[in-house]
Amino acid sequence: MKNEELISLALDARKKSYSPYSGFRVGAALICKNGKVFCGCNIENSAFSPTCCAERTAFFKAISEGETDFEKIAIVGGKGGSEPEDFCAPCGVCRQVMNEFCGDDFFVILAKSESEYKEYSLGEILPFSFGKSDVK
Repeated sequence: MKNEELISLALDARKKSYSPYSGFRVGAALICKNGKVFCGCNIENSAFSPTCCAERTAFFKAISEGETDFEKIAIVGGKGGSEPEDFCAPCGVCRQVMNEFCGDDFFVILAKSESEYKEYSLGEILPFSFGKSDVK
């Protein structure tokens, strides 16, 4: 799947965001190495701690369906009611979840639109990571 197609799915997922407190809507589209795609949006909660980011929503949907071999994820985010104005990077918790299931060669696409995006490896956005090998 082309990056532009994955970004389009993330933009669609962003429309489903439940973000009444921050007004910041995020969508993500995660593609598995077998071609299956799982989308997620951020889901806020009035207690804040139970809030789940779009990236983790997509990962948890995939993992709950038995998928654990991932290729890349596209992420879009910004204030609701308008198109994304800046690139939206994953938070530290989401990067740690990615690290649990993906290697340094997993790719993270940060997008404003289908034509304006940046692509990074997980190793670039999470240097000096703590992972499975550190707890053996």
